[in-house]
Amino acid sequence: MLIAELARIGPPEDVVALVERPDPSPPGSGEALVRMEVCPINPADLLLIEGRYAATPETPCPLGIEGVGCVEAVGAGVSSLKPGDRVMCLGRANWAQAVLGPAESFVRLPDDVDPEQAAMLKVNGATAARLLRDFVDLAAGDWVMQNAANSGVGHNVIRMAARAGVRTVNIVRRDALVAPLKNLGADVVLVDGPDLADRVRDAVDGEPVRLAFDAVAGDLVDRMAGGMADGGTIVNYGLMSGEPCRIAAGRLIFGGVQLTGFWLARLLGQLAPAELQTFFGGLMGNLRDGTIHAPVEARYSFDRLGEALAHANRGARAGKVLIHPNREG
Repeated sequence: MLIAELARIGPPEDVVALVERPDPSPPGSGEALVRMEVCPINPADLLLIEGRYAATPETPCPLGIEGVGCVEAVGAGVSSLKPGDRVMCLGRANWAQAVLGPAESFVRLPDDVDPEQAAMLKVNGATAARLLRDFVDLAAGDWVMQNAANSGVGHNVIRMAARAGVRTVNIVRRDALVAPLKNLGADVVLVDGPDLADRVRDAVDGEPVRLAFDAVAGDLVDRMAGGMADGGTIVNYGLMSGEPCRIAAGRLIFGGVQLTGFWLARLLGQLAPAELQTFFGGLMGNLRDGTIHAPVEARYSFDRLGEALAHANRGARAGKVLIHPNREG
């Protein structure tokens, strides 16, 4: 079978190759064999390849944080899955034509969910859900603010917040994104600029913004903090700018603003297998009704992985780039 393998740290389109590996052995006790259908390319995948993620991997190594596939076979003692079930994969080596792993590392999907959208649930949907529930107790009518509002996480925050009656201030870099995000359900969409804090306060009519989500880092963190209520919390979950989070000391000391981090992988690593199944199972209704949904810009077959990586690494995309490991052409 073919797998995507990281040969060395570097530009994604130059250092990832398809390599032939033996087909997985039949599943042993407690295991399942899954034939992969679709995998997204996430910013975290690209950061890992470039050596800018939490830890630099030892190479060569497999890749792929997310993926969905169909169960081909199960080993002895497995009752939670059966051949033909479509599953979301919780492992981190999913850019492959087949994956063998513990049955508890796969989440069975309802028959009526879109496999492409399910393939993006583990990162985008789960991150949005935890950002909205883990840091501040929100009620209908409250405001939250976020940058990278046009990202997969950003779209999900907008829809999930709206479903709960929570209003959103969304920061973007381009005027062209304002109308599409408003159509998605965003309450306020602002283009970043030096006077951002003043425009945020005007947009919410002086009401408190107690929670903000940052995927960019850099100076934007301080501009967002300036539009927040005293004691507000900024949650950094990304490093799109490649810069440190910058915030004036006075915001922290006199305004009581708190800056904290969120890494989904750490959270998922702390959950027991049964807790993981419960958490993701609880998101299936949102996936089914479209509350959790991410736009797709392009789809590539496995033999075009290099093109897919180059595409995913470009800025100003309008959606995710997906790869189909068992699709030709």
